[in-house]
Amino acid sequence: MPAPTPPLPDPVRRLAAWCAVVLLVSGVVYVGIRLCVEFRTAVVPVLLALLGSALLGPVYRWLVRSGVQRSLAAGLTCAAVVAVVGGAVYIVVAALIDTGDQIVASLRAAAQDLARHFGAAGTSLDDLAANARELLSKFGGTAASGVISGVSVVGEIIAMAVLALLLVFFFLRDSGRAVGALRSLVPRGGGDTAEAMARRAFEAVEGFMRGTTFIALIDALCITVGLLVLDVPGAAGLGALVFVGAYIPYLGAFISGAVAVLVALADRGFVIALWALGVVLAVQVLEGHVLQPLIQSRTVQMHPAVVMVTITGGASVAGIVGMLLAVPLTAAAFGVAHELRDRYAAAHPPPGAPGPSGSPESPAPRS
Repeated sequence: MPAPTPPLPDPVRRLAAWCAVVLLVSGVVYVGIRLCVEFRTAVVPVLLALLGSALLGPVYRWLVRSGVQRSLAAGLTCAAVVAVVGGAVYIVVAALIDTGDQIVASLRAAAQDLARHFGAAGTSLDDLAANARELLSKFGGTAASGVISGVSVVGEIIAMAVLALLLVFFFLRDSGRAVGALRSLVPRGGGDTAEAMARRAFEAVEGFMRGTTFIALIDALCITVGLLVLDVPGAAGLGALVFVGAYIPYLGAFISGAVAVLVALADRGFVIALWALGVVLAVQVLEGHVLQPLIQSRTVQMHPAVVMVTITGGASVAGIVGMLLAVPLTAAAFGVAHELRDRYAAAHPPPGAPGPSGSPESPAPRS
């Protein structure tokens, strides 16, 4: 008879088991991401509504405690959001429209200076304009189709925004029924674990949104005060743009700061633009080295390297929307992982740790 095959060493079997688990989880996550991308017009509003509910929950609960009926409280909260967001968009657009011609003129003058000092043949503004007209004549059909596609994208964004606002209303009003609905979906005996995981995930998202809002408010106030001191026009609108852009880590601050510097360059000249750039950089240093560690470390236990990798992955999957949703979703995943770890540690305490009665557990006697 052939000799029996010796069993694999225990470390190898453990490694194989972990590899199988990682492959299975990775496959499930990949399929889930692909499904979310395919059904993004329905998934994105739900995720945005969850973020909005986490941010607006304290306001809604304060209205309910004040005696306002639940539906009316949710409606007032959503109306306040529309008013604030609409006002911020109006202020930003008005400020950019007022200074738009000046920005274009400043950029045109800068381009002329660069072309005069460093430009090569065929790179003047007249040559570039002639080349642009030629390209437009060649690719006019492509441009027209791009405009039509852009209009459809705008319509899709508006539809998703309206759906997200309606979902925020229902999520706020019916938040008390969420626990019962969750328990009805999980198998019997897993209701407590599912509820604890959901609460931990939502608390992580709520903490992230609360911390981000506080940091965005401080950034907007500091940059607005700095622009007012420098007498830059549209300082309030630029501060509102900074506040909105802060919800997209890194990229939002870069874009809003660049717009502020361009407005300063257009209206006040190169020296004031440098001072505005200094204000923006100082605020970003304050945020990165003081506000983020002090505030977000208390709400979201995530290293900045994890945040950057998460943002990059979200951008590769869903663009700007992915960048907006990547960090809070990762924070929710970290919250679920911490809850599972705590429950496993409570169910399997190490030898010598205090038991439920408070006395150290002793190993079982040998027979």
